[in-house]
Amino acid sequence: MSFASLGLNEKLVQAINECGYTEPTPIQQQAIPLVLKGGDLLAGAQTGTGKTAGFGLPMLQRLSETKARPLANGRAPVRALVLTPTRELAAQVEENLRAYAKHTDLRTLVMFGGVSINPQMKALGRKVDIVVATPGRLLDHVSQRSIDLSRVEMLVLDEADRMLDMGFIRDIRRVLALLPKQRQNLLFSATFSDEIKALAEDLLHQPEHIEVARRNATAETIAQRFFEVDKGRKRALLSYHIGHHNWRQVLVFTRTKHGANRLAEQLGKDGLPAMAIHGNKSQGARTKALSEFKNGGIRVLVATDIAARGIDISELPHVVNYELPHVAEDYVHRIGRTGRAGSNGEALSLVSAEEKPLLKAIEKLIKQSADLEQVAGFEPDPNAPVTPLENSRGGNRGRNGGGQRSGGQRNGQRAGGNRNGGNGNGQRTGSSQRRSRPQAERSN
Repeated sequence: MSFASLGLNEKLVQAINECGYTEPTPIQQQAIPLVLKGGDLLAGAQTGTGKTAGFGLPMLQRLSETKARPLANGRAPVRALVLTPTRELAAQVEENLRAYAKHTDLRTLVMFGGVSINPQMKALGRKVDIVVATPGRLLDHVSQRSIDLSRVEMLVLDEADRMLDMGFIRDIRRVLALLPKQRQNLLFSATFSDEIKALAEDLLHQPEHIEVARRNATAETIAQRFFEVDKGRKRALLSYHIGHHNWRQVLVFTRTKHGANRLAEQLGKDGLPAMAIHGNKSQGARTKALSEFKNGGIRVLVATDIAARGIDISELPHVVNYELPHVAEDYVHRIGRTGRAGSNGEALSLVSAEEKPLLKAIEKLIKQSADLEQVAGFEPDPNAPVTPLENSRGGNRGRNGGGQRSGGQRNGQRAGGNRNGGNGNGQRTGSSQRRSRPQAERSN
């Protein structure tokens, strides 16, 4: 099957070919014709299956087929809105949409926190057809009256489960109230929950349903391996795997920001160039770390779950769960950074005795048994004391336990409309969560 056979026009097919796409993925095969029809869509597909093209290509075609009336102030209206949970994902989606739209006159803009709002406001003064945004920064623009959402024709919630999991439901509902009632709604999600179903019922009108893989499934292109090791020897075992197998590019996940910083520093001392990426890093630092990792400047990128859905690296060969996630669904999203778009990948998990309950939750979710392996010289000590994990299903997430945004007040020091709070990184923390995740991060 070709992209042209799905009903896409020549300009989009040309752009797709220039992007190196050869044939549509299953989610693209099913989603593109349905979106072109103009109805609402609820789509489920595991991460890395090409969802952005699944909604982006038909969105561009539908917008290019009609012309929008100017706003009362004479400006061109924003015609499509894509909401994403993290800065990295927003940047990735907008970059893809811009590439798809290169032979059209449609213009895109990405907006998120952690950077100055002024360039975004300036860009909104020009023609912008499609905005890709995190909810918090979008609402900053609304409060500054720099964006008008009254003419939005298409709305996409990308990684909707992650947005709800991060506590964005109130922001999403605020955005929905600003949109025209007559519009096309597309909800894409890698996993499903009761909250997602409830949102879909409120948002979507007689939607088509697509699910190209079993819910919460892991991609068949990912080889999953689990290694049993004492907590205190994980770093040594990780360094052994990287060095012994001569891995040149590996993404490593930790549970906390402090742990990511410490591990990156330790790996550097082992002679393995590494950098950390998490919500406390400035946007410039995060962008630099990703760039260095992609171009081979560093071998190891250590990340917290904020990066689980925002990193798209072509043919990333290795992902390591240095620590298992507290929330089992995050395992699916973490390892989904490898084995993307049909490429093969390997996902390793280092499992200490304390993490056995987390491993059982993962096995139940993915409906697979984890065969624990041991590496000679790193066998776990059967007599070592086992200390329970801190707050394994507790703690505050989202807004920092008191309904406040970071910085101790609702908007922190609101410079130029930046809703970043005290640390200027675009995070928001608090207690209005669906699930508990210690030290959760939100990027706006």
